[in-house]
Amino acid sequence: MSTTSRTDDRRYAASPVQKASLVVGVVFLLVGVAGFVPGLTTDVDSIQFAGHMSGAMLLGVFQVSVLHNLVHLLFGILGVLLARTASAARSYLIVGGIVYFVLWLYGLFFGDHAGSSNFVPLNQADNWLHLGLAVGMVALGVLLSRRRDAATRVDARS
Repeated sequence: MSTTSRTDDRRYAASPVQKASLVVGVVFLLVGVAGFVPGLTTDVDSIQFAGHMSGAMLLGVFQVSVLHNLVHLLFGILGVLLARTASAARSYLIVGGIVYFVLWLYGLFFGDHAGSSNFVPLNQADNWLHLGLAVGMVALGVLLSRRRDAATRVDARS
């Protein structure tokens, strides 16, 4: 027989928003590593640290650089670490989504321009992916937090 109550089990169980943060973080980690792996990334020998001239393409579709891959790894580490609490996980997803929305806008305005303002290699596939990440991350952060908040209100009334 367990000595912990059902309430204690629920308090320590990961919330849906925490699970989402963890999954998103792990995916970013995998993508960050994959950006350096020959076979998963074509033309790895032409990868540049930064800039739009990097010829490396993750899965032959998404233009990447060393900096781009390091940002994916950083986002992954943050997602995993911030999944520890529901509020931190929610913030990670929403703020991360906003960052990707800004990156999408950046890609629209600077993606095809040469020069010092274009330090991130982006192509059309990257731009659409960034928009999808922005919408998806914000939606996960908002919607999964609402479910948790509603469940907490119901528990408090009981």
